[in-house]
Formats: sequence, structure tokens, C-alpha cells
Amino acid sequence: MKVARFYAPGDVRLEEAPEPQAGPGEVKIRVRNCSTCGTDVKIHRHGHHHISPPRVIGHEIAGEVVEAGDGVSGWEAGDRVQVIAAIPCGECPDCRRGWMTICPNQESMGYQYEGGFAEYMVVPAKVLAVDGLNRIPEGVGFDEASVAEPLACALNAQEFAGVGKGDTVVVVGAGPIGCMHVRLARARGAEKVFLVELNRGRLDMSANAVHPDAAICGAEVDAVQEVLDLTEGRGVDVVITAAASGKAQEDALRMVARRGRISFFGGLPKDKPTITLDSNVVHYREITIYGANGSSPDHNKRALELIASGAVPVSDLITHRMPLDDVLTAIETVASGTAIKVTIEP
Repeated sequence: MKVARFYAPGDVRLEEAPEPQAGPGEVKIRVRNCSTCGTDVKIHRHGHHHISPPRVIGHEIAGEVVEAGDGVSGWEAGDRVQVIAAIPCGECPDCRRGWMTICPNQESMGYQYEGGFAEYMVVPAKVLAVDGLNRIPEGVGFDEASVAEPLACALNAQEFAGVGKGDTVVVVGAGPIGCMHVRLARARGAEKVFLVELNRGRLDMSANAVHPDAAICGAEVDAVQEVLDLTEGRGVDVVITAAASGKAQEDALRMVARRGRISFFGGLPKDKPTITLDSNVVHYREITIYGANGSSPDHNKRALELIASGAVPVSDLITHRMPLDDVLTAIETVASGTAIKVTIEP
């Protein structure tokens, strides 16, 4: 079978590999879609400290069961499934308290385990142990199901930050995850949602898809002032920084209203992880700042339900579909910002 395997930064190879077999507690699937994201770009360019090469990458995975290993029940050939990306241990104190997104023993598909840029792959026993192999609801395509993983991450962030009825929300970053944040905020009852992006082309493309109440190009106007003008100087209830930008995080503190909430959704580059934050603004205006780290198995299940119900459509966000042979082109397309979501169909 064909796979895309990471060897070193700048060295991802398409190559032939033996078809894997399901061991005890495992399930083998035929990968139907594995979508790409900015993390794949970072891995390709810089590697990742959790990846021990060579490794088949790809972590937004949907497919169909081929066989179940010894000791596995409830799964049969032909079952349509989505696979979690982040795998909590399920046993540590944090997991036992229901905080699976911050499990200190977390592993991931495409990092410690072979990922989805392959024709076939094995779902590890650890995924099944935490109920992380999910049935795809009827009417949901494999391509849509593969996008449930990033939507699950957005769901984790918005639940944690309490996005809800009547809120005014700013999403900073008009990539695929920013688009999902706009739609999810609406589904959760937000009254108004604004989208901020530096790249005019990307902003227009995404705004035409998800129709925010205002689309603000930060390269052309003062985004903070625009948000304040739109809210009559009050600021917004929630700011979600869906971009790897320290300035976006700093600007969030200037956009948010009193008693507002900020979600630092996008992590910062490892070589520049700090920002300047006026602690007195947080103190006197009673601002709450939340982190957001991936998703739990339950978030993935509920993301699939949101897609199936139509509450958060994702099909139209998939702007490019490519075969596995074009995986490097797909990764570069993601990096260029000319697509919303790119999916691989092995």
C-alpha cells in the first residue's frame, strides 16, 4: 500500500509499505479521508518533538473497518468510523476528573502511532480503550467526518470559555478552524460574530463561506478600533484567537468587554511563546483568559452530531480534495492560505 511518511523536516516521502494487520485490541481500517491542517505544515517544515521518525503522519481520519483484532467486539467490516487524534490515557488523575484534553500521558495519531496518510491503518488499542473510535452518523460523508476532529477542538474551547446565548464574539484568524468557530458560536446562540484576518484574500474567501456579521481585515484597518466601533466602545463578550499570533493575543485584551472571556486557542511558536499582558486590565475589568488544548473523545462524538444535525455544516469548507499522491501539494496548499480545508482521499 501507499503511505506518506515523515523522515525529517522537509523530508516527507510517498512510499510503498506492507499492509498492516490488526493485533489484539486493535481495528484495521481502510482510510477514506484524512484531512490536512496547519499542524501538518509545521511537521513537514520543522518536525515535532513528539514524533520519532520515520512516521506516517495525518491525524484527521475517517474510514471503514476492514477487520477487528482478537478481543475486539462491536465492530464489523464495513462500519464507517472516525478516529480521535489525541489519545488520553484514561487513567491519570486528570482523566479521572474528566479533563482528558490535558492528560499528561496523551499520545496522538500520526505522532506516536502511524497516521492516516495511508491506504490502510491500524487504530491502536489505546484509542478503543477510551472509546475514541466513533461511528459516523448516517448522512455524513467520510470527508465531513474527517473534519470532526478540528471541530471537536473548537467545541472544547467554546464550551470552556462559555460561549452562549446573546454573546458577541470575535474570531481572530480566518483559516478552517476560524470558520468552524464562527459557525459553532452561532450554533451555540451567539448574537453577533465578527471575523478578523490579516490576509485579505483569505478573509474574503472565508467570509463568503461563513458570513460573519463583520469581516475585518487587520492589514487595512485597526482591528481593535473596528471591534470597539461595532460594539459602541464596549468590546465583545468573547475573543477567540484562532491564529498562532502573539499580537492577536495582546489585541484580544483590548477588544474584550468588562467581564469578558478570551480563549487562547492558537498556540504560539516555540521560539516566541511570550506576550506582553497588562495584568491590571485583567484585574480591574475582571477578564478571564482560557487556554484550549485539543479535544476529548466525547468532544469528537458531539462534533459528529453537530455535523449530522446541520447545526455546524462543514462540507462546503472542504475546498480541495486530492489523492494521496498529491499529499505534498496538499500541505503546500494549506500553507499558502488559498484553501479553507484540504482533504486527502487515499
